[in-house]
Amino acid sequence: MTALDGLRVIECASFVAAPSACLMLGQLGADVIRVDPIGGAADYRRWPVAPGGTSLYWTALNRGKRSVAVNMRADEGRELVTALIADAGVFVDNVVGRPWLSYENLAARRADLIHLHLQGRADGSPAVDYTVNAEVGVPTITGGESEAAPVNHVLPAWDLVTGMTVTTGVLAALYERERTGEGAYLELALADVALAGVANLGWLGEAQFRGTERPKHGNHVYGSFGIDFETSDGQRVMVVALTEHQWAALRKVTGTQEVFSALETALNVDLNLEADRYRIRETIAAILRPWFADRSLAEVSRDLDSARVLWGRYRGMPEVAADPAPVLSTVDQPGIGEVPSARSPLRWNGKYGETTTAASLGDHTDEVFSEVLGLSGGELGRLHDSGILG
Repeated sequence: MTALDGLRVIECASFVAAPSACLMLGQLGADVIRVDPIGGAADYRRWPVAPGGTSLYWTALNRGKRSVAVNMRADEGRELVTALIADAGVFVDNVVGRPWLSYENLAARRADLIHLHLQGRADGSPAVDYTVNAEVGVPTITGGESEAAPVNHVLPAWDLVTGMTVTTGVLAALYERERTGEGAYLELALADVALAGVANLGWLGEAQFRGTERPKHGNHVYGSFGIDFETSDGQRVMVVALTEHQWAALRKVTGTQEVFSALETALNVDLNLEADRYRIRETIAAILRPWFADRSLAEVSRDLDSARVLWGRYRGMPEVAADPAPVLSTVDQPGIGEVPSARSPLRWNGKYGETTTAASLGDHTDEVFSEVLGLSGGELGRLHDSGILG
């Protein structure tokens, strides 16, 4: 994709949120230059890793970016990075304790700079997905009914949502600069994204009016009908009926229309209503369970698809990795070998973009400083010899 062709972004960040944002900007055509300390930042060797020890995490999140390695503890290294940022005009970071990377300092070099600074909390104190998720109450409503302890989930969802918010912020600031010629300083806290998320879903309002915690309910879909079922060959499927049409399709394919009609009369409920389906979810699941238990996954798949039931099959990660889905591809990643890779999920005019590999740490150091700042081979050699460039 080339929508952002001509845009250059300097990234000085680690872990998930900001790198995922800049990955998306790169997939849209921006020239993203990731600046790391010599030897790599804190996330350079983060798990999961390939058998040889190379980080699958780091290489996946940094695909398509140019990589430079700089000694940012030295004044000369700081000046080089500052010059890169001033040239690009767009800077994304999540660093702390580096006054030389402050907006005030950088904007003095380029007045129309767009600087998005990502934080853990709005007061500048640290936080990560796993801590903010605990603090916004999600683990206390997650898990089975009999589980008293909070249950964390493995997906760093708030990091990913924050990353897309970073992308949105950068694009909005670019639009404003195009109209007004003015730069912008944007701050975004991961904790704020999480709090806004649960508030926007109505969960905080529910908690206020309930006055008590929402009960845990395992794999049931809250406020509607949805639950997992086991097939005769030991596979599991997730079946959901959010709408009246989906509920009718599920009843029809399972041959349970009369049973549920009688149940509505007996219990004085209207199962066309999501709320009523949720209230007697266990009864509904018990009625449907034998239909799934009597059929293989292949039979269930055929019948549910034919009836246009909303459902999905539980799969393990190895099976997903082998899936030839159009959004996935395989790249030959240096230091790892062939590995699954994702294209941008945005289909531009009906087509997915291409994917690529990640550079090795510092691969583009000389290229970038020569191209962007015009440093000569002799100057680059001196900077390498003095430990300024990696």
